[in-house]
This record gives sequence, C-alpha cells and structure tokens, in this order.
Amino acid sequence: MNPILGRSSPILKCIPGKINGTAIRCITNKIQDIPIHTGQKWDANDYRLVRFTNAPKQVNTNWAVNLIAEVPPKEVTERVVWCDGGSGPEGHPRVYINLDKPGNHSCGYCGLRFVKKDHH
Repeated sequence: MNPILGRSSPILKCIPGKINGTAIRCITNKIQDIPIHTGQKWDANDYRLVRFTNAPKQVNTNWAVNLIAEVPPKEVTERVVWCDGGSGPEGHPRVYINLDKPGNHSCGYCGLRFVKKDHH
C-alpha cells in the first residue's frame, strides 16, 4: 500500500488480473531515476516516478556549469573589468569584477572567468 496515494501503485506492486472486465496493466520493471543538474534523484519506489512509466525521463547532460568550465579564463590587464554576458538581449546586467586578488574571478551571472595578466 502506498501511503501517499492511499492505494497500491502499479510500479510498487503488480497483481495481474481483471477488474469489472477491464484488464489491469502490469508494470513489473522498476524505474531508475536519472539525476538532474541539481543532483536531485528519487528512489525507485518514489511515487513521483509514475509519470515516467510510458516515456523515459529526459535529462540534458550538457549542464551549464560544465559547459562554462570549458571556456578558458579571459586574460586582461585592467584591475577592474565588467561583464554583461554578451550585451543586448542575450546578456545580463553589467557587473564589475575586481581582479586585485590573484587567480580567476568569475561573473556571478554567467560564470565567465577573468584573470589579471601581469604586464612585466
């Protein structure tokens, strides 16, 4: 008995047979959940997986955090740079990034990284 739905779920328990002349659809395989970009993954017995009985769950494996990590940091000579994510309707509000401390500094909106290049 499923405590959430108040009845037996076809994913959790399957009893083949007929009720009032209607055949009962029997699902014997448990559905395995695929983690999404936030790491969310449900147990095989979770009632929320019932929506994926007829079609598989589609998860985009090209997560934005992995794609932006492939872009190399932009080397600049200024102490302060600005990022607008590509300007215009494709971008984001302009933010200023201080590069006084060593290392990469990323934009809070789009994740592009900047590094101060020493000009010695």
